Amino acid sequence: MPGFDRISELPESLISQILLHLPTKDSVKTSVLSTRWKNLWLNVPGLDLNCRDFPFDNNNEKVLIDFIDRFLQFNNESRLLKFKVNYSRDEIIKFSDRIRDAVNRRIRVLDVESNTYYQDADDGLVYPCIEFMPLNLYTSKTLVSLKLSFSGLADPGFVYMPCLKFMHLREVRWHSSGTMNLEKLVSGCPVLEELIYLCDDELVVTRVRSRSLKRFSIPSEHSISCFRSVAQTFEIDAPGLEYMSLKEDHFDRFMVKNLTSLFMIDLDIKFIFGFGRMFDPEDLAKRNEIRDFLTGISIVRHMIISHQTVKALHIYSKVGSIPKFNNVSRLQAEFPSSLLQFLPAFLESFPNLKHLILKIVYPEEVMEELKLVNVPRCFVSTLERVEIKGLFDWGEEDMKIARYFLENSAVLEKLIVCFMGCPQHYSESDIYEELDKLTKRSLRCQIIIDAELE
Repeated sequence: MPGFDRISELPESLISQILLHLPTKDSVKTSVLSTRWKNLWLNVPGLDLNCRDFPFDNNNEKVLIDFIDRFLQFNNESRLLKFKVNYSRDEIIKFSDRIRDAVNRRIRVLDVESNTYYQDADDGLVYPCIEFMPLNLYTSKTLVSLKLSFSGLADPGFVYMPCLKFMHLREVRWHSSGTMNLEKLVSGCPVLEELIYLCDDELVVTRVRSRSLKRFSIPSEHSISCFRSVAQTFEIDAPGLEYMSLKEDHFDRFMVKNLTSLFMIDLDIKFIFGFGRMFDPEDLAKRNEIRDFLTGISIVRHMIISHQTVKALHIYSKVGSIPKFNNVSRLQAEFPSSLLQFLPAFLESFPNLKHLILKIVYPEEVMEELKLVNVPRCFVSTLERVEIKGLFDWGEEDMKIARYFLENSAVLEKLIVCFMGCPQHYSESDIYEELDKLTKRSLRCQIIIDAELE
């Protein structure tokens, strides 16, 4: 029937679950629909607020706190599933008390971003205001997901969160007077499966030890300081880890132990802290560190590496041997065009490779004449699919790469060549003529050429 309100016919419990998936500002808007909807938003078992949704004036803090207090006091005996608040604009006094109340309501999801600052009355400078989490957080028996940004973590003396599976820590601050650190926090989470960690702290060693952890990431963050007073080491010991992603060099040293279940790794590191720096190949300790790291991840099956990691491995290959990654069947690699001569030696470390995705990155320097001679072992017995991305032109030097795979891969089934575009001085007939040349080189291989024709 046209115009029939089916949603209002639903039980209130089901409507509350639907509204739980909306930001609170949107669920509040439903209060104007009818008398029945007036207070339904207060029955939603979750809060999702952003301080920017409130008027920006001198009374902003009080309005926000009053709103949160009203929500928490309504049906204060019921369970609260989610508490998500972003107050990145103003300092909120005693906000941790509201988080404590939410934890007492047996929440499952806590997501707090508190990137706030205050201006010192004496020197007039602006300083970050660190809101430390309440102590009852560390012994929550119901919390499943914890996401903290720019918050403080004090030492509670005891940590035990038996249900926590997901933890995302971004720019948190450990209390300087205690022994609280990432290792202690993780050790109190016996079923933790996923950890995302991005913190610019002054700890000499940041350590993760977990038998339950399956996914670990250090994401990219350009706001991290390029200067620090101490060399920092990151160590991970996780026999159940299946996926690891390391983006940028937030640490001076990486140590991996017991990664016996590692399936996929995504690397965008150069094994040294500092923007634009590369490690010294004459540094024996650094060479041993890189060797141990590569050996420690050698069980992996799927690898993704960036162009700066390729550069670092190229430097390392001049003074040490890259270990064999016998289990890798799928490899995604960004190669600077100036290092394509290194490609055969690099692929020699992947003797059982089946699927290669090669993205070519063009630096500003002029590319030398490409000579690909040696044939890696995987070309002879296992390499079935190759995707070449990022080719800039249909010229002879670029097409050498495609010919290299076609002429030397004994079991290749599909070659996909993706160009960034087609210069105007190449006609459509020129493109298909080049396609014919490639096709004649391999009767057994399906060849796909993809380009944006102008």
